[in-house]
Amino acid sequence: MRKLAIISLYIALPIVAALASYKCAEHYFFAPLDSAHTSTSIFEVTPNKNFRDVAADLEINNFIRNCMAIRLLAKYQKKDTLVMAGEYEFSPSMAPQEILDAMVEGKMVLRTITIKEGATIKDIGPILEEAGVTTVESFFAALNDPKLREELRVPGSSFEGYLFPETYRIQRNTTPQKVIRTLRNQLDSQWPESWNVRLIELQMTRHQLLTLASIIEKESGNAEEQPVVSSVFHNRLKKGMKLQSDPTVIYGIPNFNGNITKIDLQTPTAYNTYVISGLPPGPIANPGLNAIKAALYPAETSYLFFVGNGKGKHIFSETLEQHNQAVNVFQRGIGTYEATPPASEPQETTNTTAEPAT
Repeated sequence: MRKLAIISLYIALPIVAALASYKCAEHYFFAPLDSAHTSTSIFEVTPNKNFRDVAADLEINNFIRNCMAIRLLAKYQKKDTLVMAGEYEFSPSMAPQEILDAMVEGKMVLRTITIKEGATIKDIGPILEEAGVTTVESFFAALNDPKLREELRVPGSSFEGYLFPETYRIQRNTTPQKVIRTLRNQLDSQWPESWNVRLIELQMTRHQLLTLASIIEKESGNAEEQPVVSSVFHNRLKKGMKLQSDPTVIYGIPNFNGNITKIDLQTPTAYNTYVISGLPPGPIANPGLNAIKAALYPAETSYLFFVGNGKGKHIFSETLEQHNQAVNVFQRGIGTYEATPPASEPQETTNTTAEPAT
């Protein structure tokens, strides 16, 4: 019996040792640090950081139990050189394998970036910097790269009008070139072939169309009203009248202080449509989908003028007399206004210096 017991012990000891080793390996290599701790935190893998340091940071920040274990795991699976730089959302309840796979597959935290309709490139830079995507300086440097403009088929000297307003999900420290490509390509994705056919009908280039759409966007953010605003500008262009749009004047003023003056309206710039004829050389903002559609498909009206009604909309007029009456009522508080039904065709006017908008 004693010999049998000794033999059994010799047999049992390796099994016990193997089980203990397995439990130890499972504990260090596969088990979460704290399965009950489900809250998450941001962990950043900086560019060009080796996996030894990444593993050490994971242990220091209490995401894993042992940095050596995840290093061996990554080495065995040949993943130690495949980890992607970026921000991740980890929890102590995650297994080391899960954390490793997330870094290899690039399951990064994405920042939500919202570019509103009518935002200019000057507006977009600070939005990106605040979100930690890229710096204003780097963004503007990329915007001024002629090779990038050529690559992305942007005529002229600016990306203005070609960075589509939308809500984007972008990871931190994305290169400004990649951000610009994303915003620029979104415009193409929203542009159906039928619009190119429409451009031929309008005898306009896409650059001209985006320029007009940007003016419409800055004049009115009301989607229902934009086709009517568009009709005013189309009617003026057909009649050879100056567009006389205040937002274009403002765009051409460096460091505009928020107060447009009579001198501003009279000062020649490439964008002052009180001075130049036709469209300015390029967009003055990045128009949204509704403004682009309005520029492509204006309402059928005879209107040549419009002025703000003080309630977020506009009063449209066919003649200078009607327009001046609307200006007196809605801007100066003088008299009363009687709307006149639009005629079938735009009426001629001998005075092309009156503003169509506030």
